[in-house]
Amino acid sequence: MRELQNEENALFDTVEKRTSLAGSNRMEILLFSLGTNEHFGINVFKVREVSQTPFITRTPNMPAGVEGLISLRGNVIPVLSLGRILDLTKPGAPLGGAMMVTEYSKRTLGFLVDSVDRIVRVDWEKVRAPENVSSSSQTFITAITELPDGRLVSILDVETILANTFGDAVVGNIAPISHGHECSVFFVDDSSVARRKITEVLDKLGVRHKHAQNGLEAWNRLQGIATHADQVGRQVIDEIDLILVDAEMPEMDGYVLTRNIKADHRFNGIPVVMHSSLSSDANRAMGKRVGVDAYVAKFDADVLAETIRPMLNRGRR
Repeated sequence: MRELQNEENALFDTVEKRTSLAGSNRMEILLFSLGTNEHFGINVFKVREVSQTPFITRTPNMPAGVEGLISLRGNVIPVLSLGRILDLTKPGAPLGGAMMVTEYSKRTLGFLVDSVDRIVRVDWEKVRAPENVSSSSQTFITAITELPDGRLVSILDVETILANTFGDAVVGNIAPISHGHECSVFFVDDSSVARRKITEVLDKLGVRHKHAQNGLEAWNRLQGIATHADQVGRQVIDEIDLILVDAEMPEMDGYVLTRNIKADHRFNGIPVVMHSSLSSDANRAMGKRVGVDAYVAKFDADVLAETIRPMLNRGRR
C-alpha cells in the first residue's frame, strides 16, 4: 500500500502546479481497476485522497450501491462501491482494497475500487465520447481515451453516478427574466444530466438557448454563428448574450474553449461563465487564468440563475 500512499502525497504536493494545465487542453487522471480487464480513470481534481478500504458502518435503507458510512476527520460520508454501481461486481464479492475520497458538485463521497494504479496526463483532443462502448457500465462513462501502451481507459461520469444514486438536484421556483424571450444563451456540457438541469434553469428564466455536447463542437458552432453574423452585417453579441461552459469535456476542454472565445474579437462583450463540478480554489484559479467572467459550482440551480441573471440584464441593449 506504500505506492498508494506515495501517489496520494504526489497528488497534493503538486496541485498548485496543476493550475498550469489551464489552456493546455490537457488533464490528469487517476487510473484504477474494478477487478476486471477494463481500465478506469477519474480526473485528479475530483480526488481528495486515496487510502485502504476502511471499516464501513452498514446502515439501512441506503440507495443501491451505497455500502454504508464512514467517519473521516469528523465528517460522516457515504461510501459507494463503483463495481456494484457499474454492475461489474457480483453479489457477495469483496468490496475492493482501496477507497478514493472524491469531492465534486459540493459532495464528498468515498468510492470503493479494487486497486489504484497511477496518475497519467492525457490530451483532451485524444479523449472521445463512448459512442461504441458495449459494456454494461456505459451509462456511467463520459469518455474514452487511449494510453501510450494501447490500453483504453474509460473516464467516469461522476455526475451521472451522483444523480442516479441520490437523485437529481431539484430545480425549484426561479423567477423569469422580464425580457427573457430577447435573451439567448449558448451552453456546452458533455454530461446529459447537466444539460438537462441547465435546460430547466434556462427555461424557468424564460431565455432562448442552444447547446453543444463537447468543447470542440461548441467552438465549431460558435465559429459558424460568428461567420454568419459577419455575412449578414451583424455582431455575435446580437445573437448570443452569454456563453456557459463546462470545464471537463472531450476533444476540447472548457479552459481552451474560453481562451479561444476571449481571443476572438468577434465575441467581445459576451460574458463566459464556467459551470463545473470541479469547485476547488485551484479550478477557480484556472478559470480566472483563461478569462472566465464567473465560476459556478454544479449544481445549485438558484446560484446558477442568480449568477447569469444580471449578466443577461446588462446584455440587453
